[in-house]
Amino acid sequence: MVEPENLVLEYLRRIDRRLDNVEQKLDNLVGRVHSLEDQFAVMKSDMALLRSDMARMDHRMDQIEKRLERIERRLDLIEA
Repeated sequence: MVEPENLVLEYLRRIDRRLDNVEQKLDNLVGRVHSLEDQFAVMKSDMALLRSDMARMDHRMDQIEKRLERIERRLDLIEA
């Protein structure tokens, strides 16, 4: 027959093992969430750089269009 004292200790050990398992899973999840947050921050930074590049390209295209129109007018290729 199992003594009550040992039965309580056995239950406490089981609880302790389960708690260790839960802590390991939680640590794993926290690490994965941090990884996702880091990836999201990099993506936001890349998007900001992409938008900046696109704005510069738009500006350059506008400048090229103006120059082309001026050249076409000088060569009488379009009506003024």
